[in-house]
Amino acid sequence: MKLVLAIVQDKDSNHLANEFIEANIRATKLSSTGGFLKAGNSTFIIGVEDERVEKTLDLIKKTCQSRKQYVSTPMSLNVSLEGQVPYPVEVEVGGATVFVLPIEKFQQY
Repeated sequence: MKLVLAIVQDKDSNHLANEFIEANIRATKLSSTGGFLKAGNSTFIIGVEDERVEKTLDLIKKTCQSRKQYVSTPMSLNVSLEGQVPYPVEVEVGGATVFVLPIEKFQQY
């Protein structure tokens, strides 16, 4: 058995949750916040049998594609002169960060 932790952008989270339901993959969804853009994320915690890990990863990969987006630079990153306006910067968002961890023991009560 493996523990899959998947951190995905909020825009992708509902679609991914629906994909998990259709594939009969049980997942717990937690709200989280990214550190760099301080944008909303969702973290999925999934306990899955070894033989279903690849199917789980395939669903995440298919559902959570990265894309480019323009964001305004945070004022804390601007070492600017007074009155200077933050400018938009193109960044890559979306996709997924996934960790697959071995499970030593599993119990359900």
